[in-house]
Amino acid sequence: MEWKLFADLAERAGEKRIPVADDAGTVGEALDALLDEHPSLAERVLADDGDLRDHINVLRNGTNVLVEGDGLDEAVEAGDELALFPPVSGG
Repeated sequence: MEWKLFADLAERAGEKRIPVADDAGTVGEALDALLDEHPSLAERVLADDGDLRDHINVLRNGTNVLVEGDGLDEAVEAGDELALFPPVSGG
């Protein structure tokens, strides 16, 4: 299982793909481990109250868990691909 990071999140972490700790049982646990390992991501991903910032997208196997799943309580399994996207703008 691994995280794929996009845009400035990959730049902050210094890598685009990061393995997920084997003991993570949910997307939230995997995210906590990622932010513990790469604290520079936390200020970009989390608001001051500790919740996800608006417009941060968290995907599990291509599905946005915040929209179509159980949010950060979504269960993860070996082989899953998790993705973290910052806000994207353009025209």
